[in-house]
Amino acid sequence: AVVIEDLDMKGMSQALKFGKSVADNGWGMFTSFLQYKLKEQGKQLIKIDKWFPSTKTCSNCGSVKEVKLSERTYQCACGLSLNRDYNSALNIKKEGIRLLASA
Repeated sequence: AVVIEDLDMKGMSQALKFGKSVADNGWGMFTSFLQYKLKEQGKQLIKIDKWFPSTKTCSNCGSVKEVKLSERTYQCACGLSLNRDYNSALNIKKEGIRLLASA
């Protein structure tokens, strides 16, 4: 199974002031194509809710804290210190496994 975290393209286009170019970038078409190709291979696409706090959650202990965009290292009181994006990816993987198990 592939697990990519759904994105709020409309919100991103407004926040980044890219206007219509980001909203029209084909994200929906890409995910539909990916889902189709995975289904051909007997696999499935698992979408994680765009509001899932993957960046704010500790992948070790599960505690949630606010993280500034400028913080590139996620540091938790439990002792975990990881690259912010790697920590987020671990959380997305765990959530995907959880959703797959509950389906």
